[in-house]
Amino acid sequence: MNVDFSKYTDGLVPAIVQDNTTGKVLMLGFMNEAALAKTQELNKVTFFSRSKNRLWTKGEESGNFLLLKSISSDCDEDSLLIKVDPVGPVCHTGTDTCWSEKNSTTNFLFELEKIIIDRKNNPSEKSYTSSLFEKGINKIAQKVGEEAVELVIEAKDNDADLFKNEAADLLFHYLILLQAKGHSLSEIQDILINRHQK
Repeated sequence: MNVDFSKYTDGLVPAIVQDNTTGKVLMLGFMNEAALAKTQELNKVTFFSRSKNRLWTKGEESGNFLLLKSISSDCDEDSLLIKVDPVGPVCHTGTDTCWSEKNSTTNFLFELEKIIIDRKNNPSEKSYTSSLFEKGINKIAQKVGEEAVELVIEAKDNDADLFKNEAADLLFHYLILLQAKGHSLSEIQDILINRHQK
């Protein structure tokens, strides 16, 4: 990978940070050669901070690191796309992206998966999802089977709302089953992408 740091007078190139799993754009920072080298050395995204006038590893104070998955330069070799696994919120406001997405439903399934993981790792007595994890894999698999049958039954009728609600129930319980088995939605997505590319 080649990067032309001489293109801008300050020796910095823009670095767009993207969630490796969801594809969501998380933030924009700037890198010089030293920041890029440090990022590759630590496997944690490091920028050149213009306000601090020094290298700054994202998360060095908060613990909300950006774990490096890949780096690529654009066709002009004067900007970077960095794919990461974020640890905690990305923005200083406490959100997972520096762009407001209050009304966005893009990648909602991945957001829902994060909630399911939280209910698994931090059980709550009031949480239906936590109660399923507590009952174990047999109960979770049974629920997926029940929801699949209910979806098939509704498919034979003409009530679109009931059909869509049963489809949502099946998808929700399927996401729980994936987590119970130690797998993620992105793994299944990768299988579908690989099949499509063949």
